[in-house]
Amino acid sequence: MATWSALGFQDSVSPLMEQLIFFHDHAMLVLILITTLVGYMMGSLFFNSLTNRYLLENQTIEIIWTILPAFILIFIALPSLRLLYLLDEVNTPSVTLKAIGHQWYWSYEYSDFLQVEFDAYMVPSADLPDSGFRLLDVDNRTVLPMNTQIRTLISAADVIHSWTVPALGVKADAIPGRLNQISFYMNRAGLFFGQCSEICGANHSFMPIVIESVSINAFLDWVVATSDDA
Repeated sequence: MATWSALGFQDSVSPLMEQLIFFHDHAMLVLILITTLVGYMMGSLFFNSLTNRYLLENQTIEIIWTILPAFILIFIALPSLRLLYLLDEVNTPSVTLKAIGHQWYWSYEYSDFLQVEFDAYMVPSADLPDSGFRLLDVDNRTVLPMNTQIRTLISAADVIHSWTVPALGVKADAIPGRLNQISFYMNRAGLFFGQCSEICGANHSFMPIVIESVSINAFLDWVVATSDDA
C-alpha cells in the first residue's frame, strides 16, 4: 500500500485543493452512473429479441433524453463555476512571495522582508543525501508559514515557465514581462513538491519546486537567520 501511495499525488494541504478533489469525485460519480445506465441499455438491446415493427416514433423518450442530459450538465456546471470563482478569490495576504522562473531554476523574493531572496536549484543525484528526493529536492527550500494567507507573484526572466504545486492546488504560468498572481492557504506542516509544468527547454524536467510549510514562529526564525546570512 505504501508503494502505491508513493506513486500518486501528495494529499491536499489547502482548502482549495480539497474542493478540487471533492469536485473530481462528484464528476466521477456522475460519469459512472451515466456509463452504467448506457451500458445496461445497450446490453438489453443486444440481448433482447423482441421488436415492434409498428413503432415509428416516441415523443416521450425524445423529451426525456433531451431534458435529462441538460439537468446533468447543470448538476456538473454549478459546482464547477463555484470552484472557479473560489480559485480566483484573493483574500488579504499576510505574506507575499515572488517566484521568478529561469532556465532552469527558480528565484524567490520575500517582498515583506529585507534581503530575503535566493535561487533554488535541483540537487544532483550524486549530491543527494539518503533522505533526499531524487529529481524533486532543491538546495534552498521555499519556507512558508502554515495557517497564513499567502500571495505568490509569478514571472519569468527568459521563456515561459509554470509554477505548479499539486498539493496546494495552484498552477500559474510564469511569463516574461508579466506578473501572475495566485493565493493559497496551507493548513498543515510538511514538504510539498512541484515542478515546472511548461515545456521550457532542454532541462525542463529539472527545475523542481519545494515548499516547506512550518509554524509561524519557525518561519520568523528562518527569516531572521536568512537575513543575517545575507
